[in-house]
Amino acid sequence: MDYERLFRSLYPQLFRYLHRLTGDADAAEDAAQEAFVRLARGNLDEDDAKPWLFAVGTNLVRDAARKADRHRRLEVHVPRSSAPPLPDAIAERNEAVAAVRRALDRLPERDRKILLMREEGFQYDEIARSIGVAATSVGTLLARAGRRFAAEFAATAHG
Repeated sequence: MDYERLFRSLYPQLFRYLHRLTGDADAAEDAAQEAFVRLARGNLDEDDAKPWLFAVGTNLVRDAARKADRHRRLEVHVPRSSAPPLPDAIAERNEAVAAVRRALDRLPERDRKILLMREEGFQYDEIARSIGVAATSVGTLLARAGRRFAAEFAATAHG
């Protein structure tokens, strides 16, 4: 397995995913690095590395959150323009991010995980391997998770 190539190609995705999951860049970086350390110690097929890394990263974040006894926060990446944002735009963005975080926080952990993995470009079979279900179930699970998210977002954004 070419660890250096895997690190270069998968670390940015894993970091973004964990950062969105935690809302904490330091915690995301720690978990991503630890996941790669564990990958280097193991004997895993290269095709299984991506879902394995994301599953291990998720578990590391969850374990760290439990140990610290703190509430998990989520962050959504919003592209920035080259012009400095106006104060009203900053406030609107912050409100939107907070509403997304609240909605995601209300979802079951598996729903959060699969929605964020899909956002990171995971294929159905990769999501399936990561959460331990049949690949044929992923579409249905994503659709249900998307509906739950939409309902929670509508409730938290307007309520």
